[in-house]
Amino acid sequence: MKKLFTLMMAILAITPAIAAKMPMPSDAPKSYESECASCHMAYPPGLLGEKSWQNVMSGLNKHFGADASLDAKDQKEISSWLQKNAATKQKYNVVAPDNRITKTPWFIREHDEIKADVWKRAGIKSAANCGACHTTAAEGIFSEKSISIPAK
Repeated sequence: MKKLFTLMMAILAITPAIAAKMPMPSDAPKSYESECASCHMAYPPGLLGEKSWQNVMSGLNKHFGADASLDAKDQKEISSWLQKNAATKQKYNVVAPDNRITKTPWFIREHDEIKADVWKRAGIKSAANCGACHTTAAEGIFSEKSISIPAK
């Protein structure tokens, strides 16, 4: 019984660390980095579900205020890859309101202590700028241990 309890406590201790990791799949197409990450962080596809990625990729001509249209080859390659690697875990696999990661219930719950004026700081600019506070976001690590919120 003591061994079972110890094992359960060990699992509970590492669960937050596992949940904070969202690594970029190793098969990311070069077009994802060159096209998508040229304007914003290359978001790990596991942050949204398949339907949300379909929505994002079908509206690139009006992509959050910009025309991010792609040639047909890149559009198909990136769309297929995003959908193949989309979230399957229920927490992330919800249709994102307005196709925004920052409007998903899990994002809001994780950031509920952040006041609205913090997102507007020059060093952050918006909630979509993960790397402004999550110092290891580029590696797909969103652990609370690697947070450094810019003062300005």
